[in-house]
Amino acid sequence: MNQRPIVAALACAALLAGCATAPGKVNDPFEASNRAMFAINEPLVEYFVKPVAQAYTDIVPDFMRTAVTNYVNNIDDLFSIVNDALQGKWEKMGNDMARVMINTGFGLAGLIDIASDAGIPRGMEDFGQTFGYWGIPQGPFLFIPLWGPTTVRDGTGSILRLVWSPTNEIPSVPARNVMYGFVTVNEAPGAVEALKLVDQAALDRYNFVRRAYLQRREYLVHDGNPPRAKDDDE
Repeated sequence: MNQRPIVAALACAALLAGCATAPGKVNDPFEASNRAMFAINEPLVEYFVKPVAQAYTDIVPDFMRTAVTNYVNNIDDLFSIVNDALQGKWEKMGNDMARVMINTGFGLAGLIDIASDAGIPRGMEDFGQTFGYWGIPQGPFLFIPLWGPTTVRDGTGSILRLVWSPTNEIPSVPARNVMYGFVTVNEAPGAVEALKLVDQAALDRYNFVRRAYLQRREYLVHDGNPPRAKDDDE
């Protein structure tokens, strides 16, 4: 708990240090090392992630996997409230507040997604999007094995989300670790399916992943209406 402000400060310092690229430009000064990390990631996915994902889907019932997904989404909705407010997106903030109150209060702490069944949309705003809304450039592109694509800006946002996660407040360490394990493994099947699409769609998989990630993040930062780049490397 006492280390959280320190981690947050270091994360923000790293973010500001990496911000030196013009909008629309592909900022990948670490491409050589990123490609090496991407190459390391492929056998990890093939010989570790895929078997884990297959075992998880074979052993864990659908309703339990759905419950874990709902639990994570409920925490994301909580953080979305904060980022809605930081961006002045009041309608999204209202929807996300309603979602958290309904799913936490009546959906077994978020394990059941009652709000979606009621037609309340998710805001899906995160710290990386908020930094982008404030005009902070995305910084260098990074690829991290078993984590995937990110940027300095988005990675900083992910660190803040992890450090401030309500899961950290679970008093029982074994219970907390079990929850983190379920959440991590629950991501594996989706990651495997996404990589199947990459394998089918691209000759240069690294370039495809980088471009798709950066374009989607730019799309999210600008709520589906990103500015046209005058000088785009891709």
